[in-house]
Amino acid sequence: MNQQVLSVAEYCQQQDMTVEQLVEKTSLEEGRVMAIMLGRWTPSPAERDKIADALGVTKDLISWGHKTPIQHIYGFGPG
Repeated sequence: MNQQVLSVAEYCQQQDMTVEQLVEKTSLEEGRVMAIMLGRWTPSPAERDKIADALGVTKDLISWGHKTPIQHIYGFGPG
C-alpha cells in the first residue's frame, strides 16, 4: 500500500492532534512547531525524527518544504 506524502499540518488534522499535543510528544518549542506546521520553517534532521515519531510515520512520508516563498532583500530599496 502506497501512503500519500502529507504536510505536518495535514497529518495532525488527519489524526485529530493539536499543536499542544505535538509539542508535548516532540519536546520542541511551541513556536518552532507552529512555524513547521505553517510551512515557515524547515526542521533540522533531529526535529524531523521527533515529528515523524510523534506522528507515527516515516520522515519520507512528510512534506517538509516551505509553503511561503523565501525572499532575499538586499540594500535599502529603490531610491
